Amino acid sequence: MGEPASAQMIIVAGHLMVDPADRESYLAGCATVVRQARAAPGCRDFAICADPVDPGRINVYEQWESPAAVEEFRGSGPSDEQRGAIRSGSVSEYRITDARTLFG
Repeated sequence: MGEPASAQMIIVAGHLMVDPADRESYLAGCATVVRQARAAPGCRDFAICADPVDPGRINVYEQWESPAAVEEFRGSGPSDEQRGAIRSGSVSEYRITDARTLFG
C-alpha cells in the first residue's frame, strides 16, 4: 500500500566516479556519514556503496520520510577532500508521493 497522498518521501539516488585506486579510501571516509544518516530522524535508508562492475563508480541511495528530514541532515554535503576525489557524477533528488512495496 502506498504512502498517504499528503506525504512526500524523498529519494536521493545516483552515482559518483572516482579514481579506482581511491575508491576504497573514499568509501571508508563515508562510513561515519552513513552511520550518522541512518541514526538521523526521518532517515529510512542511506547507502554509499562500491559498484560491483565499475571499479571507479560509487552508488548513492538515500530514502527520507520528508523534505524537512533530508534538509535537516544534509548540511554542506561531502567534505572538501571527498569533493576533490570525485571526477564526475550524477545524483538527483526525487520527491515521491506514492510507493508500492515489492518485497518485505
